Amino acid sequence: MFKALADPTRRSLLDELFREDGQTLTALERRVPMTRIGVMKHLRVLEQAGLVTTRRRGREKLHFLNPVAIRLVHDRWVSKYAEPWAASLSELKSTLEEETMEKVFEIYIKTTPGLLWAAITDPDARARYTFGVRVESDWTPGSSYHGASALAPNLILEGENLEVEPPRRLVQSFNALWSDDVKAEGTSRVTWEIEPVADSCRLTVTHDQLREGAHGEIYGGWPQILSGLKTLLETGESLTTPGSLVYASVGGAQGSD
Repeated sequence: MFKALADPTRRSLLDELFREDGQTLTALERRVPMTRIGVMKHLRVLEQAGLVTTRRRGREKLHFLNPVAIRLVHDRWVSKYAEPWAASLSELKSTLEEETMEKVFEIYIKTTPGLLWAAITDPDARARYTFGVRVESDWTPGSSYHGASALAPNLILEGENLEVEPPRRLVQSFNALWSDDVKAEGTSRVTWEIEPVADSCRLTVTHDQLREGAHGEIYGGWPQILSGLKTLLETGESLTTPGSLVYASVGGAQGSD
């Protein structure tokens, strides 16, 4: 990852995706003084480093900044030196040129699909990496789910399980309830996709059907949530970076599902 970040052109491409996520190769080619083949090579290095993830939409291949990878660097190398409030400043936000936004987060976890699915659907496990929020449901297609915290008087989030295919895929509608600002955003959608890769799993979380310019609290907590999930499954411990402790103390008021 550090090798990928060492090149100024690759940093420039990441800056472009930070400014406007979900760009095609053609769009990125216009923004840097380089041939199409050169841009492709740099994007390939960024993708191999986990800093960029891609998604097909029709004939187009869209490139997304993967803030989870950067968050992991923050947790390992930065947070121990940072003030407690610094983690909140590392949230990466960008918007698409469409009426709705789509955010894609990807992380590799050394575990099995079954254990990963259990960590996503078990309320006690879930609370350990979602700022104390327990998410409960019977996890069947069409069923409802809700999230609550002992530190908050009302529900934190709720929605419907649209697709349930254990242990590979979970699609949910998502309604944030922790403040009037996020309630006003209405319903969005969250898709969890688990893919075995050797002795690990690639977890891709897509948060879409977001209003363009949606409130950052709706999706800003995903990098830390997925970092906490990885920490829990690989070490059995809870993430204790300054940001995670601050968020937990307010009952997950800054996180998302």
